[in-house]
Amino acid sequence: MKKIRSIGNISCALVIGVFTFSACEPDADGLGLQFVEGTAAEGVTRSYDVVAYNVNHKDSLRSDASQLPFAELGAFTESRFGMQKAAYVTQLRLADYNPDFGINPVVDSVVLQIKPQYAAVADSLKTTTDENYTFDGQPAKKVVNTYPVLKYGKAKLQGNTKLTLKIHEVNDFLYSTEKKYNSNQTVALGPLLGSKVFNGTVSDVKVTRKSDNAELFLRETGLRIPLDSAFFQNKIIAKKGMPELSDASNFIRYFRGLRISVEEQDGYLFRFNPNEVTMLMYYKHDKVANGTTSREQSVFRFDLGAANTHFSQIAYARPADFVAAMNNINKVSGDPRLYLQGMGGPGAEVRIPEGVIAGLKTVHNNEKAGILSAYLRLYSDVTTWNNTFEKPSSFLVTKKDVKEFLSDMTAFAIGGYSMIKARDLDKNPAYYDIALTQTLKDIVEKEQGSDLTVSIDVGSFRLNSQTGTFLGVEYNDRAYTPNRIVLVGSDPTNEKRVKLNIIYAKKP
Repeated sequence: MKKIRSIGNISCALVIGVFTFSACEPDADGLGLQFVEGTAAEGVTRSYDVVAYNVNHKDSLRSDASQLPFAELGAFTESRFGMQKAAYVTQLRLADYNPDFGINPVVDSVVLQIKPQYAAVADSLKTTTDENYTFDGQPAKKVVNTYPVLKYGKAKLQGNTKLTLKIHEVNDFLYSTEKKYNSNQTVALGPLLGSKVFNGTVSDVKVTRKSDNAELFLRETGLRIPLDSAFFQNKIIAKKGMPELSDASNFIRYFRGLRISVEEQDGYLFRFNPNEVTMLMYYKHDKVANGTTSREQSVFRFDLGAANTHFSQIAYARPADFVAAMNNINKVSGDPRLYLQGMGGPGAEVRIPEGVIAGLKTVHNNEKAGILSAYLRLYSDVTTWNNTFEKPSSFLVTKKDVKEFLSDMTAFAIGGYSMIKARDLDKNPAYYDIALTQTLKDIVEKEQGSDLTVSIDVGSFRLNSQTGTFLGVEYNDRAYTPNRIVLVGSDPTNEKRVKLNIIYAKKP
């Protein structure tokens, strides 16, 4: 039996351990300090079996703009969860209404740009320099920086990292940003407007004048997809002066939206910011000066930002073993394996039975033992999930059917506090400790219930970028977190089955 010999040791757990669960041993977080009144105390650890089972989210979750500071594109297939394929649907608006495109306007090109997240580190950067470049007739230097996009899945598929991106017109009206959309929402598609084979990298370009190093051209890092210029000539330019281009209300009913998708069924998923998607139309028109007519180049911008309705479309093709697991969920004695996946995939629930809670209350009342730490420990299942795919680093944990933070979150109003300690994520098995100290103390010591069931999903709660505090329980990154994992559930034959671990402080 381990001794906790002084208030100083317990204070270490109080000041540091409660927030990080990493600085002091054992994992006591100090919430039972009130039971130790200046004398030596004994630290006692006990473990309890719990009931853990899968929760089928029907491959759907809310994925509209309120949930999408980021979104995923791509496709990825593996044996346990099957195929996951992500597309993106968005409205677009004109930057200016009743636009005047000049005399005899003709579209040269239209380019849609996405800004994927990429590895901006020195050992990932590839730079090419052309010292003999010419820009508008001027001697110049051209520098191109190329970065690999951050990927989840298979970085290389059959010897390459290519995905075919496709842009379609959307034929369904997408309403306003107040409308809620789920990830399994379908839309009717119009013509294909453009496509590009994406090699998994993005580039920026800078051109400077040779004589004085003045900047002549700059293109930000991004992925550019050319679109059909003839379509935009007929859809936009030909409607000059007509009601379709007169205001936003008319326009979003006329040009209803775009869908960005990939052709392949396997490869990887990559992340981008929806509000940074841009689309530019380059066109020429007549310019008359001093009796001479010339052709002038102009650019018209479309707004694809936050004012537009947009959502993620996420499709699945599930293997037989996964389907069988979802069709045979056992909420009474638990499931042997737990399948957890972001972006609408399944989650899990863990129930601490009434008998366990009653036993904890007996220990508290009869032995005057204070709970220093309470946590669920879950291990990855090496028999089904033994691979190098990036494992989840956090989970969303709440009481079942309760739309508020657990007491362990609200007791400490500090942004960035995590109830989850993830260990050995680069190994098999990995394991997770989910802190439930304050939540169980409320139940055991304040008689706030007789049992406890927590919901667990892949993801983390989002923070206010200015204050560092949590936005609220409904704001999380589950809609764009592609990670997945298989955990050991309530398998009585497996020593790594889910356990509730309690560390008490009691006087000897």
